[in-house]
Amino acid sequence: MIEKSRLLIATTNPGKQREYRALLRDVPAEIVFPDELGIMLEVEEDGATFRENAVKKARALMRASGLISLADDSGLEVDALGGEPGVRSARYAGPGADDPKRRAFLLGKLLGVPAPRRARFVCVIAIAAPDGAVEYAEGECRGEITFGERGTNGFGYDPIFQLEGRAVTMAEIPPGEKNELSHRARAARAAVPILRDLYSGRGKT
Repeated sequence: MIEKSRLLIATTNPGKQREYRALLRDVPAEIVFPDELGIMLEVEEDGATFRENAVKKARALMRASGLISLADDSGLEVDALGGEPGVRSARYAGPGADDPKRRAFLLGKLLGVPAPRRARFVCVIAIAAPDGAVEYAEGECRGEITFGERGTNGFGYDPIFQLEGRAVTMAEIPPGEKNELSHRARAARAAVPILRDLYSGRGKT
C-alpha cells in the first residue's frame, strides 16, 4: 500500500493549526505539523519581507523532513505607524511578550491618533518541494485598529482589528466566517491549486 502523501506545515501555534486543517481540507495530502513528527527546528525570522521569512521557514522544514513543506509569514501593517509592526508583528512588544501585551503595546503607540486608523493583515505563504522548487501565495484583509479590545475568538491582533465595512472585529466573528475572509484564508485559497498540482505530479511516471 502506498503511503499517503503528507504536507508539513510550519507552525506549532494551536490556533493556526486549527485554521490550516480547515483551510486546506481540499488538498489531497495528510496535513502534519513539526511537533507531530518530532521536529524541533527554530528558524530565525530575520528577513526584511514576509516572503523572505516564509521561504526561509519552508525550505528549512523541507530539508529536515524531506516533505513538501508550507510556511507562512504574516503580520499587521498600520498606516499611521508607517507599516509597523509588519514583519515584527510577533516580536513588536519585545521578547517574551504574549498576545495581550502586544495588543496593549500597539494601542499605546496609537494614542492620540484619530479614527479611522487604517490597517491591513498580510499573509505570504511559501511552499517548498524536495526538488528545490518554491511557490508562493498571498492574501490580505483590510480594516482599522479599534480603541479597545472586542471579542474572544481568534488570537494575535484579532480583538483590535475591525473589518473593513463591518462593525465587528476579527475576534467577534465565528471561526468558520474568519476562514472565509481572513488574510490567511485568502492566501490558503490561492495555495490550494498549487498544492493540488504538486501532489498530482507525484503520481506521474
